[in-house]
Amino acid sequence: MALFKKSQPKKEEPKAEVVKEVKKETSAKKTGPAKTAKFDYFVIKKPWITEKATTESSKNKYAFLVKKDAVSPEVRKAVEAIYKVNVIGVSMVNTKSKTRRLGRSVGKKAGIKKAIVTVKEGQSIDIIPH
Repeated sequence: MALFKKSQPKKEEPKAEVVKEVKKETSAKKTGPAKTAKFDYFVIKKPWITEKATTESSKNKYAFLVKKDAVSPEVRKAVEAIYKVNVIGVSMVNTKSKTRRLGRSVGKKAGIKKAIVTVKEGQSIDIIPH
């Protein structure tokens, strides 16, 4: 039968090598900028000044309002860079948003994220300038 050609055996070894090379190249590429490359100062919004926070400052603990996507290592780097102190520990407090009413209208109170930063003994942060 002349309609069908005899198939010759294909060499699959070179194709397998090409696939391996492509996989090595794609694994070496990074998919976007790293999250740690973020500028440190933008993580902290402002110091959190309340009566409880000021009493905790005598124990070398300071509260800051931070962004929702902030994590402890970022806050640590930011506080150390801004205030030039050594940070011992960072605790995160995440409060959810709450619904509030005024008559018939219903709204939402925004949720916040706070960071309680513990500073090395003997160091302090002057949050309120005198």
